[in-house]
Amino acid sequence: MNILVRIVKFLLPLVISLILMLVIWYAFLYAFPQVGPRVGKTPGDVWSYLITGPDSDTARHAILSDLRITLKDAATGFGIGMLAALAAAALFVTLPAVEQSFMPVAMLLRSVPLVALSPIVVLVFGRGVLGVTVLAAIVVFFPALVMIITGLRSASRQAMELVAAYGGSRWTRLRMVAMPAALPAVFAAARISVPGALIGALLGEWLGSGTGLGATLIRAIPTFQYNKLWACIALVTIVSVLLYAIVGVLENLVLARFGAETGKS
Repeated sequence: MNILVRIVKFLLPLVISLILMLVIWYAFLYAFPQVGPRVGKTPGDVWSYLITGPDSDTARHAILSDLRITLKDAATGFGIGMLAALAAAALFVTLPAVEQSFMPVAMLLRSVPLVALSPIVVLVFGRGVLGVTVLAAIVVFFPALVMIITGLRSASRQAMELVAAYGGSRWTRLRMVAMPAALPAVFAAARISVPGALIGALLGEWLGSGTGLGATLIRAIPTFQYNKLWACIALVTIVSVLLYAIVGVLENLVLARFGAETGKS
């Protein structure tokens, strides 16, 4: 029962956020009447376009097909970015000399706007799936790296010394003490990175592959397909919140099993 309460407490703010976004959506269109009904579509217009309209089946099928491509790109980039961040964080924490050498470079690359970095990524890795995956992975990698390093360093010093006293190597201390202690940080990084991976995939599809929702969003503007434009934006927002919620629920389940303070005491 306690875990159910925790999950409900986690999901309730997300539901409130979705309702608040609907209110802001309507308020924006009301506050800027110059946008006009031709360009500014309401949630009701989007619902009609995707669900109840005469051509809703065709529109929904097209958008969901693009969404599947985007989700696949985002999932691949998320997985690679998180694994790379875990590996790099473990290496940096275990070998401080490596961190001193490469962390400044990582932070320098992180300061470069993704839009400015995207043409270089596309040029090096191509305009296909690989380029999109690399962009999504970059978005995931840097914030996850910082958060996971912080989590690994939150491990109990006494527990680390105990493992060392029994002959455990630095890698054993990392596996037995530091990694369990970093679980909350890893899940926090995952929650933040899931929407980021989606944004990276959209940007890569826009500038690179020309497929998925990223390309659809850009094509909808010059062709005056504003219903499709608003529907894509609404769908991306909902999917981002749902993915964030899924990772949050998994986090609550795992931490309820292992304890949020594992390895810290």
